Amino acid sequence: MAKATDGRYLAGGHALLPLLKHRLDHPSDLIDLGAIAELKGMAVAGGMLTIGAMTTHAEVTNSDVVRASIPALADLAAGIGDPQVRNRATLGGSVAGSGPTADYPAALLGLGATIHTDRRQIEADDFFIGTSKPVLGKGEIVIAVAFPVPEKAAYVKFPGLASRYPLAGVFVGKFLNGVRVAVTGAGPCVFRHPDMERALATDFAPGAIEGLRIPVAGLRSDLHASAEYRAHLVGVVARRAVAACG
Repeated sequence: MAKATDGRYLAGGHALLPLLKHRLDHPSDLIDLGAIAELKGMAVAGGMLTIGAMTTHAEVTNSDVVRASIPALADLAAGIGDPQVRNRATLGGSVAGSGPTADYPAALLGLGATIHTDRRQIEADDFFIGTSKPVLGKGEIVIAVAFPVPEKAAYVKFPGLASRYPLAGVFVGKFLNGVRVAVTGAGPCVFRHPDMERALATDFAPGAIEGLRIPVAGLRSDLHASAEYRAHLVGVVARRAVAACG
């Protein structure tokens, strides 16, 4: 990468290759990360589940390690795209892309994960700052993500019929010291819902957040759904996610 005039890292390729096909990006070099064994794998230690950046969605879905520690994460991965996507796309690519309708960012923010790069460690609360704008520096890559193992967690989304991207998705993580609620698909990037977090910390039940909504201002509105509809969906899927926690 240091020798490239205008290089790009290639993970699963599901964000980059369409840009190349449509001549919207013209890198001088592609640096393939697929053969780097150290960027793959999953392990649990010290109450943390660590997953390598080049681990595919299918590998997360089918992992006994993930199912035993954070089953909500495996369920989330199982609902991304289709089998072709899940067998090629990677955790690191999804995180680094920071897309407004990506599923994994909701899990990172909802669990309070730590992103490990080749240079530093970044808390999820500080990582997602805007549409496709994580805080990665030039040439910096995600190498792994460490997820605290919660007491309970669940992710529920209302998917678009064709893309399966969420019109609104909510990840709820319950811990000894509180609750985290992360919303994806509704805004310009993933964000937390403090009002729901406070309500659920007092009473962890779907009824505790009945009637709580997010302000329509700033939400996404496009051909798939209006901002008002997305605001409504956030409340619906949030209650379903709490119920799914058991």
